[in-house]
Amino acid sequence: MQEHDLSFVRVEMALAQSAPPSERGLGAWIRKNLIASAGDTILTIIGIVLVAMILPQLISWAFINAQWIGTDRTFCATVAQGGIQPDGWSGACWAFVNAKFGQFMFGRYPIDERWRPILVAILFVALLVPLLIPKVPRKGLNAILFFGALPVFAFILLVGGVFGLPHVETSLWGGLLVTLSLSFVGIAVSLPLGIVLALGRRSKMPIVKMLCVIFIETVRGIPLITVLFMASVMLPLFLPAGVSFDKFLRALIGVSLFAAAYMAEVVRGGLQAIPKGQYEGADSLGLGYWQKMGLIVLPQALKLVIPGIVNTFIGMFKDTSLVSIISMFDLLGVVKQNFSDANWATPQTARSGLVFAAFVFWLFCFGMSRYSMFTERRLDTSYKR
Repeated sequence: MQEHDLSFVRVEMALAQSAPPSERGLGAWIRKNLIASAGDTILTIIGIVLVAMILPQLISWAFINAQWIGTDRTFCATVAQGGIQPDGWSGACWAFVNAKFGQFMFGRYPIDERWRPILVAILFVALLVPLLIPKVPRKGLNAILFFGALPVFAFILLVGGVFGLPHVETSLWGGLLVTLSLSFVGIAVSLPLGIVLALGRRSKMPIVKMLCVIFIETVRGIPLITVLFMASVMLPLFLPAGVSFDKFLRALIGVSLFAAAYMAEVVRGGLQAIPKGQYEGADSLGLGYWQKMGLIVLPQALKLVIPGIVNTFIGMFKDTSLVSIISMFDLLGVVKQNFSDANWATPQTARSGLVFAAFVFWLFCFGMSRYSMFTERRLDTSYKR
């Protein structure tokens, strides 16, 4: 009886098959994400009802009935209020935002010198975008220019007093200029300082560990308003006579140290999540402490805590509005300050200004959040599910 060889070896790849029709298209997405279960269906219906109730009114207020141009309050007030709008009118007063837009961006920075913060903003974007795109080469040079050269150049250009540039006191700064300046410096300082504090708190040297613990727990135990108040009001009392620091510099130091304490705990959580075998493996290779941390441990730890790091950045960005306690006005502070302008005093002025400020804050925070998600997906190589 002849034996038959039943083995089979495929010599070419099988053609890819398309997904079943029931798993493709809009209908499949709706079944999977909106009506996959009874609970999902109920929540979807509730969401649709809420959107149907809120969205038409919001669109009507923000766009259809909004007043886009105007030179004073009469354009955003009803006839009964001394304006030109019919009684019962309710719409956004974007004319107020348009008239005050320069102050919202730059505060009381001299109008003739506003080209200086605009130039700094252009350079900021020009250096930031290549730094965020993974495929752009020369990341090291880009980082040196962004974190090293740009702050020095921006300080010289914004403050002036040299190279023929008129001096502009920081007390005249305001609006988005202050918000972004505080946030950028706070982010650039708090992350490396937080890493050092986290390493110090896990150090085996008792003095170093004690100092780091005292600093972290002290700062985390008091609100940011208190830190800013101490930096602005109490710090000058401990300085020698005739010695003083710029108020904006005090705010920068206070915000940076406050954020660094929270950042230290985020980074420490990442360090504790690294398996002990990684430390032992680095030790077995004969690596020193800083080599072990810089090449083996920290890259893994920071990757794990990207959401916590970005969450700290977002919180710090929003907390810049608290500098109003020391008579400095960020975007929200300048917006609220302009509510007292009698030329624009209407019921819709405050709502429009606050909505504008909220949208700007949301835009920056949402951008940071989405980029952190992109970074997580790009670095997610070791914990695939």
